[in-house]
This record gives sequence, C-alpha cells and structure tokens, in this order.
Amino acid sequence: MKGHIRERSPGKWAVVLDLRDPETGARRRKWHTFTGTKREAQKECARLITTMQGGDYVEPAKETLAQFFERWLEHIRSQVSPRSHERYTEIARKNLAPLLGGAVLTKLRPEQISAAYGKALISGRRDGKGGLAPRTVHHMHRILRQALGQAVKWRLLVRNPADAVDPPKVERLKMRALDADESAALFAHFRPSRVFIAVVLGTMCGLRRGEVTALRWRSVDWKTGHIEIVESTEQTRKGTRSKETKSGRGRRVALPSFALEEMRAHHIRQAEELLKLGMRAASDGYVYTQADGSPVQPNSLTHEFTRILAQAPDLPKVRFHDLRHSHATQMLASGVHPKIAQERLGHSSIAITLDLYSHVLPGMQEDAAAKVDAALRAAIGKTAG
Repeated sequence: MKGHIRERSPGKWAVVLDLRDPETGARRRKWHTFTGTKREAQKECARLITTMQGGDYVEPAKETLAQFFERWLEHIRSQVSPRSHERYTEIARKNLAPLLGGAVLTKLRPEQISAAYGKALISGRRDGKGGLAPRTVHHMHRILRQALGQAVKWRLLVRNPADAVDPPKVERLKMRALDADESAALFAHFRPSRVFIAVVLGTMCGLRRGEVTALRWRSVDWKTGHIEIVESTEQTRKGTRSKETKSGRGRRVALPSFALEEMRAHHIRQAEELLKLGMRAASDGYVYTQADGSPVQPNSLTHEFTRILAQAPDLPKVRFHDLRHSHATQMLASGVHPKIAQERLGHSSIAITLDLYSHVLPGMQEDAAAKVDAALRAAIGKTAG
C-alpha cells in the first residue's frame, strides 16, 4: 500500500493513494485535497494509508448532505411511525438542508455543524422573523446525528461529525398541574360540552389525547370498573391511524367512582343521540365521538378543548396534556406509590415517572422521614421502658 503528496499551490496539497481493485487487481489512484503544511500533508497521507490497511477507509464521494438525506429518509420510512417520518422529513428538508445541504457528506466538519446551529438560533425561521427555539435546534441535532450515524454504518463516513457538537441547552417545559378545586371548576365548565368525558378521562385517569380518541366501549369493564388502554390514535397529513400505545404495551386503568358514574351517564346519552339519528350504539364504538358516532381526530380534541377553555377567563389556561400531569401530581401528592402512578400513566419505566414528577416528591420525603422517626422513637421508648 503506497501513497505520496504533491504540492498544487502554496499550502494546497494533493494526497495520492495507490489502490488495487479487489476483483480485477488493476491499479487505480484516489486523490484527496489537503490544506496545511508539507509535514501535515505527509501525516494525512500516512493516516489514510493506515485506515486503508485497517479496512476503515472511506472513498471520497461528491454526494451532498441534502442528497444523502433523501436516501436516509427513504431508508427509515419503515422503521418509524408515519407521524415521526413526517417530522423527520420536515426538519431534514426545511431546517437542516438550507443550512448544511450543500456540503459534501464526506467533508462535513463539526465546526460547520456548530456554526449552522448558531445561525439557526439567530435567523433560522423560514418566515424570516428571527431564530428558532433551542428545543427545535435540539431536534435538528438529534435527527442529523441519527442520519450521520447511518452513514457511518453504510461506511460512507469513518466517524460521525455530529458526535463532536454540543446542541444548545434546552430548558425543561414547566408543567401546569391543576389542584382538586381547579379540577372541579374545570369539570363544571366543560360539563355541558361533548368534550366533558374526555376531560374526565384526562384528569382522573391520566389518558393521553390519542388514547382518549382511540378508546372504545368494548375496552370498558363495567363489572370491575376498569378500562383497557390498548391503542392510540395518530394524526398525519394522510389521515388518522390507530397504533400501539406510546410505551408499546397496553395497560389496565381503574376508574375512580366519579369517572365510572360519568362514563355510565355518557354511554346512555350517546346511545340516545344515535337513536335520534336512526342508529344503534355498537360495542366497538368509540367513547368520545362526534354527534353521529364517528371518531374524533386528536387535533380536533385539542382545538375544541382550547376553544371552550378560552370561554372561562377565571380558569387556568392549560393544555389538554396538562390534565394528565394534574392526575399524576395529585396521585403522588396524595401518597400514591410512584410504581402505581407509572402503571396508570403508562410510562415504560418508573424512572420516567420519577424524573418527570420529582418536584412532587420533596414533601413526600419529609412525610416519610417523619413516619420513620415516629416509629423509631416509639420502638426506642419501649426498649427504654
């Protein structure tokens, strides 16, 4: 294995590698452009020879990052949900490609990526009205890192340049949890609307909006007062589809007596509405529906919740997802074990529950410390006696 350097102009070098075709044995050459001193060019030549001998050599190519994105997006289409693929495509084409798409894939450097992130924070909005939020740039970094990681697996790159770049720091979103009094006021406001049962399920059972819109009557066990959360609804540009829950497995959630009563009343009202339209309620029908029994899209639930909430200026302005946070916070503050909270919320691990709701735990720790102290003091008193 041989190689040598040639000076093209002051500070510009050509690193020439002599290769042999593994099939024909014919000799051929690969040229690399290098900028630096003669000594540095010689070191680069030696490094390339070493990587070639070790089997890690990647031949230079002229494929741009934008071109590679298209190949990668097609590759991952079957590996992610349609909604995730839409999001990946949007970020790759509309956020990353304008900043880095023209760069040759094999020549992409960490400093280019870092500079692109800085530019995105200052002037990255497509409407020209300022920069992107750090959270959006963080998503850009995650997707770029994943795409370039695939390029390494395909042996298009020796290493992932995004690994050497730190994304901007992202402040954790503050969750707004309702207390019991606020929840009661929320119920009173939403009771006359169709969204009421969805609000009950979110606040008292911790269901996500996609789980609410996917819930069917056949998943309600009236005898035991449980509901089975076995699927979720996902909305994409092509329409709405059912998919597995976020954790990848179903869960069984016990209904509080208030929620069970409201579910029974809602079931009766829904059957009466359908009878007026000349339709009969079916066991596989949806719990939260439109007037004609047809399912509701997740985005429609969000929009309707926001619209009705805006009509009550005295109520806290929360998102529908905050109802789930309210349920979790009220459970933990009431002394419910985090493992039970994890099971009701459908988190894949208890670590997620503890990380999301650690702000609730300090008071619980003080209560636990007081109980341990009281028990130990009582035992010490008996021993002394």
